[in-house]
Amino acid sequence: MKVLVVGNGGREHALAWKIKQSPLLSKLYVAKGNAGIWKIAQKVDINPTDVEKLVDFAKREKINLTVVGPEQPLSEGIVDAFEKAGLKIFGHRKNAAILEASKVFAKNFMKKYNIPTAFYETFDNEDDAIEFIKKMGTPIVIKADGLAAGKGVVIANTEEEAVETVKSMFRGLFGEASKRIVIEEFLEGEEASYIAMVDGENLVPMATSQDHKRVFDGDKGPNTGGMGAYSPTPVITPEIEKQILEKIMYPTLKGMKAEGRPMRGFLYAGLMIGPKGINVLEFNVRMGDPETQPIMRRLRSDLLQHMIDILDGKIEQVTPQWSEDWSIGVVMASKGYPGKYEKGFEITGIDKAEKDPDIVVFHAGTDIKEGKIVTAGGRVLTVTATGKTLLEAKEKVYRAVEKIHFEGAHYRKDIGDKGLKRLHHL
Repeated sequence: MKVLVVGNGGREHALAWKIKQSPLLSKLYVAKGNAGIWKIAQKVDINPTDVEKLVDFAKREKINLTVVGPEQPLSEGIVDAFEKAGLKIFGHRKNAAILEASKVFAKNFMKKYNIPTAFYETFDNEDDAIEFIKKMGTPIVIKADGLAAGKGVVIANTEEEAVETVKSMFRGLFGEASKRIVIEEFLEGEEASYIAMVDGENLVPMATSQDHKRVFDGDKGPNTGGMGAYSPTPVITPEIEKQILEKIMYPTLKGMKAEGRPMRGFLYAGLMIGPKGINVLEFNVRMGDPETQPIMRRLRSDLLQHMIDILDGKIEQVTPQWSEDWSIGVVMASKGYPGKYEKGFEITGIDKAEKDPDIVVFHAGTDIKEGKIVTAGGRVLTVTATGKTLLEAKEKVYRAVEKIHFEGAHYRKDIGDKGLKRLHHL
């Protein structure tokens, strides 16, 4: 089979790495990819959002399956275009991708179908939003309605910060994405990611994981696209998983189908588990980044086969096999990320880190210049390790991170600690 992976980041490298292991695969392509993916897949010089060109390429090369990594092409209708051309593609249609593409849609949808989520209001002007903040008090959460690469959520701890955030969003901080905003109550607790493969009515859970959104240790600083993750996460106990399926995942599939927006692809619920029970912070219509990286390290079975079975209406045959090992991924980011950063710094030490067979380095913002691997994005690499215990995986991953160098590299040093606390290791 010929397979095309669409996307440029760490998530796409991990998906490509896993697909590459399938005996069904004859040739792997990536549009557009990064320095790491190009080692295992043929580069296709088309941007992930250039849907027409991607359709033409897939037709010409007789691609048997296209797998979409990021949310942007999904929300712009890549799946609809491929299906219209008679091409197989794993991902949600545009009318289902709105669950991630519009926070306002998602919140109103959850309210309608009684899916637990924080109390909220939506706004399209400054004055009403500021009045609401004064009434609610802080901390409070402010979200841009549209897609903002994981950065469109601000947790404001003071009224001043909340008002500033609202003003900057309405004045174009995220362009079109922040023309409308959602303001919601701040929920206490611990975040977790729950991801499943879905076919409109049924679902197959992926391994659980926990992302770390804030840029600095101890969950300090602004939100990012994610600074690291580990799998499984002890915060999702079997009892909690049962509740997630009954109160969140199945009602979402059912509700979206009832709205004429059936879902097929990856469905991701970002959850807050705390004193107010289990609440949905956000839905995503694709695998998480960086959660995909540690999750793929634990997947023993054939991802490509699973996706084909789901597209062929045989989801009941899909039974992913998971390693008993723990897996952890640490994001190495450019200096200044999630704000402004420079690109083009040489990266060294990846080969040294990967001498340990339990280490795999997934590339995100990387490129090749004059034969050297250089930085080309905010999140540059996700270094992953597996171990018999979470502590062992954590120790290994940080030993590997220390072997890799590029100008201004920064990373969190506490990925996995929340899990270790729950397991009483800290």
